[in-house]
Parts: sequence; C-alpha cells; structure tokens
Amino acid sequence: MNEQRIIMNFTTPPRADDIEVIANEILDTLPEELLEFCDALTIEIEDIPDESLEIELELDDPYELMALYKSGKQISPGVESKVANDDDVLVLYRRPILDAWCESGEEITQIVRDVMIEELGNNFDFSEDEIEEMSRRHYQGML
Repeated sequence: MNEQRIIMNFTTPPRADDIEVIANEILDTLPEELLEFCDALTIEIEDIPDESLEIELELDDPYELMALYKSGKQISPGVESKVANDDDVLVLYRRPILDAWCESGEEITQIVRDVMIEELGNNFDFSEDEIEEMSRRHYQGML
C-alpha cells in the first residue's frame, strides 16, 4: 500500500495553511465509522471563533472552541436551510489548537487528529466511549 506522509517540524507556530495540510492528510485516514459521513467534507481554518459565534454558542472564552462542524444545509448552529448550497465544513480554530499544542507538548498532528475525531464523532452522535476508542485506535498506527 502506497502511503504518503507529511512530516512537519515547527520552530514557529504553524500557519493556517500548515494546519490545513495536516487536517486534509488526517481526513483521508479517519476511522471508517466517521469516513462514511465525510464524503463532501471541506476543511477550513480560522484563527478564533468570531464574536457572533461566541455569543450564539454562549462561550465564556473563544479559546475553548477548537472545531465546529457545519452542515451544508445549516445556516448557523441549530438553524437549517431548506436548500443546501454548500458542502459540509469542519472549521478548525488555529489559535485554540496552538494553545493546546503549547500546553500539552504533544505533536501538533496528534492534537489536530483528536480535535477532528472528537468534533465529528460528537456531531454524528457517537458515544464518548466510541470517540475515545476511535481516537486511540487511530493514534495506534492509522496515521
């Protein structure tokens, strides 16, 4: 099996496009249980949630949100459109991810992988145990 791997070592914080490359590489190798929901998934990187999203989700701190899944038929969380114009989008928030990276000392790819699995798993109603098992299995050699 031909496997491509991107290895990045950072002496400065990864830029948005670096995190996008990492996330797209991870997307191709997500656990099969999640992949079946991700046919038309697009990855976007933003620095932090904007103020309106912060208010809408009642966040105490915008740095507590590392990712948000948006359905193509969803105008905003909880409000759906009758016509889907866009693909589903997984927004990863760069600054909260970088904070987790600095605080934990873990590899940035591991943090992005865990954030993606957790957000997608929660969105598609997997249990916490199932999400933890997918993350553990994915970490043990899937990427």
